Amino acid sequence: MSVSGERDRVDALLDEAEHQPFVGWDFSWLRGRLDSQPLPWDYTATVVEHARSSVDLLDLGTGGGEWLAELSYRPPRTVATEAWRPNVAIAGARLRPLGVDLVQVAPARDNSGRPLEGAASPLPFPDQAFHLVVDRHESFDVDEVARILAPGGWFITQQVDAGNDREYRALFGIDSPEPDPKSRWASWLPGQLERTGLRVVERASAPLVQVIRDVGALAWGLKAIPWMVPGFSIDKYRAGLREIQAQIDQTGPISVRQRRFWVRAQKRS
Repeated sequence: MSVSGERDRVDALLDEAEHQPFVGWDFSWLRGRLDSQPLPWDYTATVVEHARSSVDLLDLGTGGGEWLAELSYRPPRTVATEAWRPNVAIAGARLRPLGVDLVQVAPARDNSGRPLEGAASPLPFPDQAFHLVVDRHESFDVDEVARILAPGGWFITQQVDAGNDREYRALFGIDSPEPDPKSRWASWLPGQLERTGLRVVERASAPLVQVIRDVGALAWGLKAIPWMVPGFSIDKYRAGLREIQAQIDQTGPISVRQRRFWVRAQKRS
């Protein structure tokens, strides 16, 4: 293929990514083009296992409701929260026909492991309102989670860990320092949970390997989450994206590691 032909092909991939909308928190457009390999734990399977024996379920930060809608089992009383206004209508339209209540809430303070700043945003639920609270990649206030959990109830969360974006940035020649080990969730969240009356039963941190098969998928994913590569736009990084596609064509799909942490904890009776 000629150089000009190669440029036309790459531009077509990037133009497709530029015009493909991103709605809710739905990354299904990437399927088969940018895929994640399984983690050592299965967050969804663990939630379902607990849900089958729980009378209720609260999903904090449901996004567009995509994950919760596809859950293979939900207790009769299932509730979701969402703070980002554009997603509230999307999640409501998806979840309410399934019998899931959606509650708009104020954003939680970022839980960084350091002393929290600013006013807390209490969740609009009474004490001990839920027996199962889950949170996938959403900020949360540990004290609020402990407050709304019934004695013996479970909290299950998976979070993006420190240093998550380093290898994505390295694709474009952006150097990021190795994160301080004290900034990783494992160094502080278990202690926070224990102090609020939850017993940590299981926890782990692991790399999430993602396989990039074309730069159209890469560009669309970064356009949806632009903070992964500072100031990302397709036009700004077009030259770098072209080089990445040339590497894929020459050596095959590129693997990039992110970082995830999860914990499963039970409120003491």
